Amino acid sequence: MPVDLNGYWKMVSNDNFEEYLKALDVNIAIRKIATFLKPDKDITHNGNHITIKTLSTFKNYNMDFEVEKEFVEDLSGVDGRKCRTTIKWEGDKLVCMQKGEKEGRGWTHWRDGDLLHLVTLLQIPVY
Repeated sequence: MPVDLNGYWKMVSNDNFEEYLKALDVNIAIRKIATFLKPDKDITHNGNHITIKTLSTFKNYNMDFEVEKEFVEDLSGVDGRKCRTTIKWEGDKLVCMQKGEKEGRGWTHWRDGDLLHLVTLLQIPVY
């Protein structure tokens, strides 16, 4: 049984997020706003169905999915893109991979006691 991610989580730190947004070609105004914000996460986790609400004073984003089932994710409210997303469990970590305009994009969530961790990923191809 995977770890229980249910709960309301408050952001504590936001390390290297601007570099991640820059690699996604997000414009400077949105990058500055995004790095200033400290969004909360409201996660409901029931079996393979998970809803992650990212809540901030600027913009909210809801992600509703079934683990291991690919879906089209509309990120137009975040960075103007759509992608095919698959999220799966790797041990106690929830791992997301997004396919689309920017390949190798994704994130990993895991819980350590009373802290929810999120690491974003963008693998830039080496030629």
